[in-house]
Amino acid sequence: MTFSANLGFLWADRPLPDAIRAAARAGFDAVEFHWPYDTPPEAVRAALDETRLPCLGLNTRRGDTNGLSAMPGRGEEARAAVDEAVAYARTVGAGAVHVMAGFAEGTAADAAFRETLEYACDAAPELTILIEPLNRFDAPGYFLQTTGQAVVLIDALARPNLKLMFDCYHVQITEGDLTRRFAAVRGDVGHVQFAGVPDRGPPDRGEVAYERLLPALEWDGPLGAEYRPGGDTDATLGWMAGFR
Repeated sequence: MTFSANLGFLWADRPLPDAIRAAARAGFDAVEFHWPYDTPPEAVRAALDETRLPCLGLNTRRGDTNGLSAMPGRGEEARAAVDEAVAYARTVGAGAVHVMAGFAEGTAADAAFRETLEYACDAAPELTILIEPLNRFDAPGYFLQTTGQAVVLIDALARPNLKLMFDCYHVQITEGDLTRRFAAVRGDVGHVQFAGVPDRGPPDRGEVAYERLLPALEWDGPLGAEYRPGGDTDATLGWMAGFR
């Protein structure tokens, strides 16, 4: 197994280029970001080149609504957020953009989200466009809540670069039965993330036995460690050697 450090949470107390260097020293195989936009992309690219770590992906801006893409009447802003994320991803060499939906519901939100996703997929055919269900406890009112809802969108839009971000933490809280759930949607998965449940802490504690689950998934790509370290990140990394 190979692992990616999500630097939205890990080493978040450091400037992003320094966090990339810390991930390399810790033995991660890749990195991924939440919202890197306060850091010039050239500085990020320099750190990636220095460490030879690939960047797997980043999110569109969160804004005041946890994304804009499913917000009726805000299509122009949503497309601008996609353009910004795509431009940043291309500069740093990231392979994917996670298009965040926002807090919305109903048919108008569904139509808005589909329109933005079509725009993103067509604007960046060389990138993977990811959508991620978020659990209703951490993100009440978020438009995309289940893997089933995500797969319906992916099938309906039929864009080859539109994929599911399977976050084990969110899926366990909302749906459970992770092994069977992953098997059911595997063909639509573009990236896998994990964190301890239920507190989103280090993955070697909590109710999910990741040391058994992750090998059982047989996922070929890097697995994204997206957990809250609750202090010094380096002090929480004992799980990595054990999982490998």
